[in-house]
Amino acid sequence: MDEYMSSPRVWGLMCPGSREEVTRARRWTRDILRGHPCADDAELIVSELGSNALTHTASGSDFGTFHLTLSLSPQTVAISVSDDGGHPEPHITEADPYDTHGRGLSIVMALASRVDITGNQHGRTVTAQLVAQQKADR
Repeated sequence: MDEYMSSPRVWGLMCPGSREEVTRARRWTRDILRGHPCADDAELIVSELGSNALTHTASGSDFGTFHLTLSLSPQTVAISVSDDGGHPEPHITEADPYDTHGRGLSIVMALASRVDITGNQHGRTVTAQLVAQQKADR
């Protein structure tokens, strides 16, 4: 069976546009990445990007969806969230210290070694790449 396994491995999850789907996406991510050094950061990124898709795009409408893809290698995790599009483009905002929103993309960019945003008002994909820290040789 190993001859059919590729590296990196890729998983996908389609989520209806409801808030409880972010919880399901986090749990799904945690299950796939169990034991991976990037698991905690990946789970937080999934939560932020999924929430952003529902809050700021057509993915949060009655018939909206968002799609989550995880690409996994021993040292790297790539997390992609694709939405149904809308306005405005994803951007970093300066949140007031007392605001309860407005930090999602900033958190993602602080955790990830690379963030790419592709697409347009008809649908976008935000991809965040995490790289595990190498253990120092002893």
